[in-house]
Amino acid sequence: MRFVQLENIVWDAREPRRLGAFWAAALGAEPQVDLPDHYEARLSFADDFFLDLCFQPVATPSTSPARLHLDLAGGARQGAVVERLLALGAVHADIGQGEVPWVVLADPEGNAFCVMEHRDSYVGAEPIAALPLDSAAPERDAAFWSEITGWLPVERAEPAALRHPSGRGPLLEFCPEPEPKRGKNRLHLDVRSDGDDDTVVDRLERLGARPVSSPSDGLPWTVFADPSGNEFCVLPPVS
Repeated sequence: MRFVQLENIVWDAREPRRLGAFWAAALGAEPQVDLPDHYEARLSFADDFFLDLCFQPVATPSTSPARLHLDLAGGARQGAVVERLLALGAVHADIGQGEVPWVVLADPEGNAFCVMEHRDSYVGAEPIAALPLDSAAPERDAAFWSEITGWLPVERAEPAALRHPSGRGPLLEFCPEPEPKRGKNRLHLDVRSDGDDDTVVDRLERLGARPVSSPSDGLPWTVFADPSGNEFCVLPPVS
């Protein structure tokens, strides 16, 4: 039984409106907030399942190795999807991928992402095929995120992966990390609490999360690190 809801994908951005407008157009998301220093757009997948794309201002985005990125659905239309993204402002990127069946691009602020080939596990996962997250122990972290969000394991998925119980939307994939976590992630996930803050905090800590901030910091959310050190924010329940 979940006790938080996976709700947001968050980008640190030098120009939130510009970067947010790119991703809203790239994914066909519906703008919700359109301000120079804050931009949000919504992807709806099922009656009670959506993901908001949130872009927050930072003076200097982290230069630490990316541990979370987007894999976009391509499949039989991979070439056309790539051309459309290039027309919107993406560029080809070389991150040392070598010869692979997917195409690596970068958004207008240099965040790498992939346009994927067909995989059976991606069926129903458009426009985002997967959210790959670096992990020190993929099976452990999949169990952690499944326990807190209620997302379900995807059978025969490599690496370990979860999907929303509706069977819609992206996979949350846990990829063996090339190196331990260092620095701040430029992209992170937000979850929405379903209950009392103290209860949620206690349960997260028992499952292996580590608090990074506290209510005394004056923020309306609490920052945690998952068992592999990846930041995520716990938002208060909707009043």
